[in-house]
Amino acid sequence: MRLEKILSRSRIIDVRSLDLEGALEELLATCVGKFPDLKPEALLRGLLARESTMTTYLGNGVALPHVRVRMPRRYVLAIGRSRVGIRHDGALGDERVHLIVMLLAGENARDYLQVLAAIARQVKEKDLVENLVNASDLDALHELLVGGFVGLGAVEARQNRVNRLLFRQAERIATGAGCGAIMIFGDTFAGGLHPGALRSKLKTILVTRSALELGDSGEERFHETLQVRSFSKQRLAQLRSAMLVALTRGVVTFRDRICCIGGITGSNQFDTLVVVDIEREFQTLLTGSTADLLPPDVKPEVLERVIAVATELAVEGREGRPVGCLFVVGDSERVGGLSKPLVLNPFYGYKEEDRNILNPFMDETVKEFSSIDGAFVIRGDGVVESAGSLIQAADPGHDLPSGLGARHAAAAAVSVAADCIAIVVSSSTGQVTLFRRGVMLPLTEKRR
Repeated sequence: MRLEKILSRSRIIDVRSLDLEGALEELLATCVGKFPDLKPEALLRGLLARESTMTTYLGNGVALPHVRVRMPRRYVLAIGRSRVGIRHDGALGDERVHLIVMLLAGENARDYLQVLAAIARQVKEKDLVENLVNASDLDALHELLVGGFVGLGAVEARQNRVNRLLFRQAERIATGAGCGAIMIFGDTFAGGLHPGALRSKLKTILVTRSALELGDSGEERFHETLQVRSFSKQRLAQLRSAMLVALTRGVVTFRDRICCIGGITGSNQFDTLVVVDIEREFQTLLTGSTADLLPPDVKPEVLERVIAVATELAVEGREGRPVGCLFVVGDSERVGGLSKPLVLNPFYGYKEEDRNILNPFMDETVKEFSSIDGAFVIRGDGVVESAGSLIQAADPGHDLPSGLGARHAAAAAVSVAADCIAIVVSSSTGQVTLFRRGVMLPLTEKRR
C-alpha cells in the first residue's frame, strides 16, 4: 500500500524525551488526539513488550516500534524526530535513535508484514535518513515522507539529450522486435528515476533497489515497479533476478521478449540496450508455464525476500568473513521428511509472525544463524521452520559443474525430491544460485 495514505502531518512531531518509553508516550498522545478510542496505556505496554522480545532498532538511527491492536482502522502511523537522539537498548554502543516510526496495525490488517517491510526498506538508506532528520522543519519532513521517502533529488533523465535519444531508440527497437515491454534499470541514476522522466505508450517496467511510491497520474507512473537490490556496479547486474521476479509475479510470461535499457549504477547515463528473449534465458527452468517455475505454495514476495537476504549475505558476509548458506523454500512437509536437525532449532516455539522472513526484523536473525552448518527450511508463506537442518535428499545421477560442493549438491537434490526452490550462497565465490527441479540458475556474478 502507499505509505502516504496512512501518514498525517498532525502525527509527525519533534520528540523531547531522551528515552524510548517517553518518546512512545509522546507519539501515542498525538494518535489519541485523532482517535480517542485508542488506549495509550495498553498500547505502550504492548509496544514495550514487543521491544523486550525483539529489538525494533533498524540501524542508521532509526527505530520501527509496532504492535497489533483491536481497532476499526487498518493502520495508524506516527513519526517522531529527535535531533539530539534518544537512548535505545537495541542500538550499538553510543548510537542514538533520531527517527522513530511507530506503526499501529489493526488485527484484521492482512498485509501487516508487507507494510512493515516497505517502511523498513525506505529508511535503510543512510543518506535518506540524514535528509529526513535534518529537514528544516516538520512541514519539510512531511513533504519528504509524502513524496515516497524520496529525498535524494531524483534525476530528470529527460533533460539529458543522450538519455532521451537512447530511450527513444529503445522504443523503436522494442516495437520492431515485437517486445512486450521496456524494462528500465533505475539505479543507473544516483538519486533514483523521476516517475515522469521517461514516458512511453509501451508498457514500462522499472527495476530499482528502492521501492518508489509513485504518483496517481496514469501518464506519470510506470506500469510496474520491481524492487531488486543489487550491490554490483556492472551494467544491468539485476537483469536475471529482475526477470525472475517479473515471471513469478506474472508481470511477464516466458513467451515475452523484453527490451532492457540501463547503464553503470550511479552514472546518470544510459549506455546499454539489450533485447532479452525470456524463453531462451530461462528455457532450462520452464516446462510450460510461469506457475511451474514457482512452487504452488510459495508466494512471490517470499521468494523475492529470500533472494534479497541471500544477496546481502553474499556481498556483506558476516563480521567481515565470507558466509555460505542454503535456503529451501516451499513444500516444507516433504522437505522436513528429507532433513534432520544438526543443532537445536533456534526458531522453535516462536510465533509465526515473529519468525516470518517477510518481517524486516528477521534479517539480522537469519544472517546471524547463517554461520550454522545446514539449511534454512522456509514455508511458502515465509515462516521459517528451522535452521541448521541437514538435507538428506539423494540424487546420485545429477551432475553439477566442477568446483561446486556439498551445499550445491544438497540444493540440487532437494529441489528434485520436493516441489521447492533452493537458493545457495557460495562461501568461496559469493555467487547466489537458484535451483529448481535440479536445474541451476546463477542470479549474481562471482566475486572477483
